[in-house]
Amino acid sequence: MAEAIGRYYFGRSIFFGSAGVRPGEPDPFVAAALDEIGISLGKHRPQSFEDLEELEGLNFDLIITLAPQAHHKALDLTRTLAADVEYWPTPDPSLASGNREQKLDAYRALRESLIDKITARLG
Repeated sequence: MAEAIGRYYFGRSIFFGSAGVRPGEPDPFVAAALDEIGISLGKHRPQSFEDLEELEGLNFDLIITLAPQAHHKALDLTRTLAADVEYWPTPDPSLASGNREQKLDAYRALRESLIDKITARLG
């Protein structure tokens, strides 16, 4: 979600890459929450940190993590990479309970929070 938001607001002026601790399937609630505001995931597939590490010549200036496990993984990665790491504690919307609309509300809240944080930090 964060990568799609960053690309939407900043285009090609900033490189965005995203990764999770574990690769997985695309979350349909992420796609739905982004689609509501005109942002498409396109053919994006979730990646792991290892997937990003395999991209030769790729260097990051800033790594923003949203979960404790990802933060620890990023700190390990930056032992050999000169990049700043920031941790933005973020609730996991996939843990929301209730009906479809209630679950989607958790993703909407995350979407709005990420838009605010990304545009404030990088804008």
